[in-house]
Amino acid sequence: MMELDHLAVAGETRDLATAHVAQALGVALQAGGEHAVFHTHNTLLGLEEGLYLEAIAINPQAPAPDRPRWFDLDRFAGPPRLTNWICRCDDLDATLAALPDGFGAPVSLQRGDLRWRMAVPASGILPFDNCAPALMQWDGDTHPAARLAPSGCRLRRLTVTHPEATVLAGMLAPLLIGGHVRLETGPAGLTAAFDTPSGTRTLT
Repeated sequence: MMELDHLAVAGETRDLATAHVAQALGVALQAGGEHAVFHTHNTLLGLEEGLYLEAIAINPQAPAPDRPRWFDLDRFAGPPRLTNWICRCDDLDATLAALPDGFGAPVSLQRGDLRWRMAVPASGILPFDNCAPALMQWDGDTHPAARLAPSGCRLRRLTVTHPEATVLAGMLAPLLIGGHVRLETGPAGLTAAFDTPSGTRTLT
């Protein structure tokens, strides 16, 4: 089984991605850190119900990785935007075996004392124009959301649109639990609605 773990907002720089989230939701993000292997860095926002959001970008001070970066960041251009949804699994290998090819192979990662495995396609591009979820498994009981200060923000709904949304929904239906995610037919993209201290806000 899989359930929503966190959301990713990408930008050409970390500062731009961070500012996009802060302006959209009216709250400040917290320091994140650096990612080895893919050489990206992020800032973080704690959400209610054990979820969180990251603003992520390529770290220009880090060396180029020896493989395409996750979340298709090598091809990212334009204004910051909500680009990915990440689902955690209790058994990443079994979940990948239950899905068609294309969701990627597990890569072992860490940031500080956080350790996890993420399924990353060799191209860095997830199925359905990056509208399919990235899949991961946390190693150990440590989770970033437990360390983040409350922001007063709660995810109401993540809407994933794609021309082939019914096909993607059929793939995920036997595995995806939780009520935050809705898949709809339309142009490829993600939209998230939040309850915030300033009222209902939308992030795209």
